[in-house]
Formats: sequence, structure tokens, C-alpha cells
Amino acid sequence: MPVVRDLGVLLRVRNFRRLLAVRLLSQSADGVYQVALATYVVFSPENQTTPGAIASAMAVLLLPYSLIGPFAGVLLDRWPRRQVFLYGNLLRAALACCTALLLLGSAPQWLFYASALCVTAVNRFVLAGLSAALPRVVDSDRLVIANSLSPTAGTLAATAGGGVALALRLLTDGSDTAVVLLGATLYLLSALASLTLSRTLLGPDLSRHRIRTREALAVTAHGLAAGLRHLAERKDAAHALAAMTVVRFCYGALTVMVLMLCRYAWSDNESDGLALLGLALGASAAGFFAAAVLTPWAIGRFGRFGWMAVCAGAAALLAPALGLPFTPIPMLAAAFVLGLVTQGVKIATDTEVQTSVDDAFRGRVFSLYDVLFNVAFVAAAAASALALPADGRSAAVVLTLAALYATVSMTMLRWKRAGSSPRQAPLKD
Repeated sequence: MPVVRDLGVLLRVRNFRRLLAVRLLSQSADGVYQVALATYVVFSPENQTTPGAIASAMAVLLLPYSLIGPFAGVLLDRWPRRQVFLYGNLLRAALACCTALLLLGSAPQWLFYASALCVTAVNRFVLAGLSAALPRVVDSDRLVIANSLSPTAGTLAATAGGGVALALRLLTDGSDTAVVLLGATLYLLSALASLTLSRTLLGPDLSRHRIRTREALAVTAHGLAAGLRHLAERKDAAHALAAMTVVRFCYGALTVMVLMLCRYAWSDNESDGLALLGLALGASAAGFFAAAVLTPWAIGRFGRFGWMAVCAGAAALLAPALGLPFTPIPMLAAAFVLGLVTQGVKIATDTEVQTSVDDAFRGRVFSLYDVLFNVAFVAAAAASALALPADGRSAAVVLTLAALYATVSMTMLRWKRAGSSPRQAPLKD
């Protein structure tokens, strides 16, 4: 198969493999840490879980550091990205250990959230830097393949990390502390893996648009406006980001629904609920993997916008068909479909942004991308808090999300017909 051949060629690129190792270790730690937070909020017996409680937790953890996105972009376009991975992961390892100590000491919940906020804030620098650095280790002919393998492998690593965290929590009789310490260890290993890369290899290119760091930070708002103007000049990238934001919103709302179904509708105890959540994560991970295999061929066949339209259209049709019974087996099938759809759209969006945006602006644009991701997810959680009943069953929510998917699909088709995102040429050796 051409995809398998190109994957084999890509994995023989030494610096790509090293960057991929940093991503896999970092995102597996993210998965472990996120499951620790989710189980603490959703499945701890002492916590009364509601959609509103989940939305509040997401707002505390996501919205504040979304505000640092513009700062992250300015700094990512000036700091050696290798150093961001090294010091960022070392800092997260230390902060995760602090979170574990707070759990052991039964600290106030607000202090736990503050510690978790610091860990996830650093994540903005690391993830945006990984995406911005990818074109520095692969050639343009295989950027689509790289975007299929690297972010998807990272998502799979995060899912696997989450699965290991769930298993560890069950084996340790609900110990969130042990799970958080596992995440700290993986962050440390990611920091060590970054040392295999040259300090200057990953950029950024400071030969253009360079101003002093102090001035850049002083005029962050202007820098953000410049990034937005640059993005506005790259209409294909802007269109792809808009579509990805809506798809992310839908995915966030369905995530909250599945959490509530696992907690209250499908199980009578914590262990059964965690097991069902683990199955849902596994189904979604299988969808991510399928997207990694299908997307390079699909982009070559339909173009980037065409593939995004196909993905959103499939979700519009299958989400109600599989979700409305509100039973585990169809919903697990829906998790697979939505994993494929969301990751397929993300791969196409990543590639569009990377190929359309200048390297000097890439860090800022990917930081904006991250902000859109987080705000969309929090907005979805807030909307779910208003619309979902305590057990998560709501036909109105499922049908509304299907309508949003359908709108994205039709809009992407219209943009494709207008001449945006022409068909991708087949990949060459």
C-alpha cells in the first residue's frame, strides 16, 4: 500500500523519529494526567458529579491558560523549540509531583485545580511547538503523511496513557496519587528524549520579522493581531480552522454526554463506570488510527476540504443513528466514528495551516489554533451543562450536534467548489 510505504520511508528519518518520541512520551503523560483529573472530578465517591461540575472543571483548567495562547505564540516564534520541550516537560514533571502531594494531603479543591492548571498551561507551549516544528524534520512531499502519523500517534499515546491510568487506578483501589506520579515520570522521560535533538534543528527561523523579545512581549496584542492578519491572508487555513473549531465543539459536547452516561446511566458503581469509559476511549483510539491510515489517501482523492466535508457528513448521518438509542454498544460504535471524523479533520487542518502559514508566524497561528480548541471544548461543556439531564440522555443535544456537523460538511463543499484547497498531488518518494 502507498500509505504503508510512505510511513516506512518517514520512520527511517532519524530526526522525525526523535521528535515523534518526544511527542509520544509527552502526550502519553497528558493522557495519564487528564484521566487522573477526570476520575477525581467525575468518579470520586466524595464528589457529586453533574454536567455543570464537569463544565466548571473544564473552565478552570482550560479557559485561563487559553488566555496565554498569544504569549505562547510570541515566545514559540523566538525560543529554540527544542528547549521548550526540554524545560516544559521538566517543569510539568515537577508540578505533577506537587499535585500528587496535594492529593495525599487532602488539600482544598481550589488548590488542586490551581496545581493542575499550571501543569496544563505548560502543555500549550509543548503541543503548539511540536506542530510548529514538524515541517523542520520532514520534507513538504510527506507533510500529509507526517501529519497523519505524528499527531495521530500522539493522540493514540494519550489514549493509551489514559487506559493505563484507568487500569492503575483500579489496581490501586482508586489512588489518584499513583496515577499522577506515573504522569510525572512520563513527562521526565519526554524531557530526556528531547535531548536527542539538536538545539537549533527545530527552529524558529529568526531571519525574518525579527524584533526584540521584550518588545514582542510588550506588544503581544499587536502580535496577535499580526498573526490574525497573516491568517486572514491565508483563507484556506482560516476556513480549515473555523471548521475544526465547530467539529471540536461537537466532540466536546459528546464527550461530556459519554462521561455522564458512563457515570450514571450505564453503571451502578465506580469500577463499572471506569471500565465503560475505558472501552469508549479504546473505540475512539481505534477511530484515530483509522483516520491516520485513511486520511493521506482521502486527501489525495478528495482534497483537504473535500475530506473534511466527507468526515463531517459521515458524523451528521451516523451520530443520531448510533447515539439516540443511548445504549453502550451503539455509543461505542459512535465513539469510533467520531474519533475517525475528528482526527481526519484535524490532520487536514494541521496540514493546511502548516503549508499556508509562514514559519515566522507558525508558532502564533498554532497557539491560536490551541485557543480555539480549548474555547470550543469549554463552550461545549457549558452548553452541555445547560442542556443535558443528570444521566446524560438527550435526543435534542444529539440532533443539534448532527445539524452542526451537516453545516460544516456543506460549507466545506462550497469552499472546495469555490476553488479553495485544490486536490493534493499524490505523494512522491
